[in-house]
Amino acid sequence: MQAKQWTVQIYITEDDNDDRTVARAVLITHGASHGGRTHESVGYARRNPVDRPVPEIGDELAAGRALADLADKLTGEAAEDVAQLAGRGRHA
Repeated sequence: MQAKQWTVQIYITEDDNDDRTVARAVLITHGASHGGRTHESVGYARRNPVDRPVPEIGDELAAGRALADLADKLTGEAAEDVAQLAGRGRHA
């Protein structure tokens, strides 16, 4: 069995002017059929002053939203790939 490893890098920035946390999730895959593909998603969170004792809350929310969006994109791409293969099977 061949093992594969994909790594997601998450970049988090905070904008002090509008109390917004932005997380960017980046995944680069190395598939045989597509070569290397880069998948990227962004998630946002508004920092609430009440959360100051636990500043990770904004990071966690933004990162979670970016990862959820990335998951949706990957699932959608897989569905498109399956649909293309199904279409080829009918015409063969």
